[in-house]
Amino acid sequence: MNKLAITLLLVLTAGCSTTTPNYDTKFGDAVREAKLKMIIHPDAGKNPDQVAGMDGKAARESILQYQDTYKTPPPVVNVINIGGSLGGTK
Repeated sequence: MNKLAITLLLVLTAGCSTTTPNYDTKFGDAVREAKLKMIIHPDAGKNPDQVAGMDGKAARESILQYQDTYKTPPPVVNVINIGGSLGGTK
């Protein structure tokens, strides 16, 4: 009975040990690498030159028009006929 209790205790405590120390050291590397690949120019904030592009009025109007698209969403499309006949009615 005593050997059974010790064996059971060892089996139960084995579940508490960490088994992934090598995986945990690289946790998040893929996300950090993907973020770095999405940045076109990482040192862009260090450039004191102004950005050439839209003037203030045009930029403001484009932002307002973009935000208005959320106030009036596009009409809902009926999708009941998915997989229906493609060549017209039969």
